[in-house]
Amino acid sequence: MRVSFSGKALLLLLTLAFTPLVAQAEPVWIDVRTQAEYQQDHIDGDPLIPHQKILAKVSERFPDKDTEIRLYCRSGNRAGQAKSVLEDAGYTHVTNAGGIDDVRETRDL
Repeated sequence: MRVSFSGKALLLLLTLAFTPLVAQAEPVWIDVRTQAEYQQDHIDGDPLIPHQKILAKVSERFPDKDTEIRLYCRSGNRAGQAKSVLEDAGYTHVTNAGGIDDVRETRDL
């Protein structure tokens, strides 16, 4: 039995065959500043997880250690501390995104 495909059908089959089954999720952006700082100014939709509680809260909310996580604070210092804690716990895709103003610029907000 011979099967033939149109050019478009063949292209679709090849695309599906070489496309990952699970699309890459958007990164999780986490504000690691204090509650007081967050109340004064924050980015809508980004969770607040103060850097002192980062491991407990992230492991609870994002147990997959391959989750892409981007951390930010006011200047990048606390985000760097939080990044180290998460990496020491085995999280593999953690980025210190710097300060909140840097994040707004990066994300064009």
